Amino acid sequence: MSRLEPARFMTIPDVAEELNTSASQIRALIKSGDLPAIQIGGRSQWRIERTKLEGYIADAYQRTAEAIRRGDLPAGTAG
Repeated sequence: MSRLEPARFMTIPDVAEELNTSASQIRALIKSGDLPAIQIGGRSQWRIERTKLEGYIADAYQRTAEAIRRGDLPAGTAG
């Protein structure tokens, strides 16, 4: 892997930083099954594959757009 190539797997803090949220929110997404992750070893070391994160993001955009179309989420809502 070249240094210009992003790492295949990310830690919970990496993903939290990428999404500008907290590590506890990422853990909740993993626990709910919304964000696929793998556990490495027995010490709660979680890794999220970059492609799975990108898929989660794409799905979130689609779910949000559908909610806006249905009127379930105001278009001006920001968090």
